[in-house]
Amino acid sequence: MTLTDDETRIVALVAEFTDERVRPRVREFEADDIYPAELIEEMKKLGFFGLLAPAEHGGVDVSTACFARVTEELARGWMSLAGAIGGHSVITYLIKTFGTPEQREKYLPAMAEGTIRATMALTEPGGGSDLQAMRTHATPDGDGYSITGSKTWISNAAHSGLIGLLCVTDRDATPAHRGMSVLLVEPGDGLTVSPKLPKLGYRGVEACELVFDGRRVGADAVLGGTPNEGWAQMMRGLEVGRVQVAARAVGVGQAALDDAVKYAQERETFDKPIWQHQSVGNLLADMATKVRAARLLTLDAAAKLDAGVRADMEAGMAKLFASEAAMQVALDAIRVHGGYGYSKEYDVERYFRDAPLMIVGEGTNEIQRTVIAAQLIARHRIPPT
Repeated sequence: MTLTDDETRIVALVAEFTDERVRPRVREFEADDIYPAELIEEMKKLGFFGLLAPAEHGGVDVSTACFARVTEELARGWMSLAGAIGGHSVITYLIKTFGTPEQREKYLPAMAEGTIRATMALTEPGGGSDLQAMRTHATPDGDGYSITGSKTWISNAAHSGLIGLLCVTDRDATPAHRGMSVLLVEPGDGLTVSPKLPKLGYRGVEACELVFDGRRVGADAVLGGTPNEGWAQMMRGLEVGRVQVAARAVGVGQAALDDAVKYAQERETFDKPIWQHQSVGNLLADMATKVRAARLLTLDAAAKLDAGVRADMEAGMAKLFASEAAMQVALDAIRVHGGYGYSKEYDVERYFRDAPLMIVGEGTNEIQRTVIAAQLIARHRIPPT
């Protein structure tokens, strides 16, 4: 996928921001799980929160391929910062694609500036990836809805001014997804945000539980204005989300590879750099191949989205492969570093803690395999005889 000249400059800007502003400071925030307010403010000024917003609403309006490359560069520095624009960008895409003119005018300019940050809320405490078992529901209440239920592991929840909530608006619908809507919910009475949930990695940026207890919204909060169309809308948004998660994985994998290549040239054993030992050289070769393949799969899925065609299989493949590759590459980077790889003195231990999120987030890889298999059959169905 070829980027425009402007998009190439944007990616270069993000790479510079990552190398000069992020990588030297990650440990200030990451070790004690401190919210990186200064870096987030810089990202706002640089336009990172408006990447997918239309130019007419103050956004940058880049291609999905450029968005993936930007995500990769941020994750190469610190995966948490790539996560900070993840759900926000999905909701930007949903409002841009499905929102009413009033919704686009109300939210997109502020979202492009980052003065309103958005998050998406799908996962429930008892449901996980089984969205058909969703219990959070919105009951018609006068000229709007009253929302009851809870969502968990919601990234950026404490700092978001807008929640893209997938919930049930018709509890009698069969199958269940035909009765779901995306509601655009702002913080207020009837919504409680928990303290941040402790995590293995993905530190600095919070994940919280949301509890809805009679939170009221107007009828104009329904994305697109028509209820019970939320499942198809969110599944389209998740194609963007899965490309973004795949790109995060590529960034983590690239960072681990870069550190391993550097260390393998500096460290010597038996009178030669360790990369010259076949066991280490083979690790580096496999790591580089996995990262490159993951990047190409991710950009292929992004190209499908930019072409306006269905990309759930391609996005699922990219997310599946890239996340598993990042996990393996991070582990192999520890192997290259030996005992130092297990020490907080080197960043490779952080990559190893961050990598699992991409395996379980945005739909577990087990779910991705189900999606891929179903689409594979649907696209190559044998005609009845």
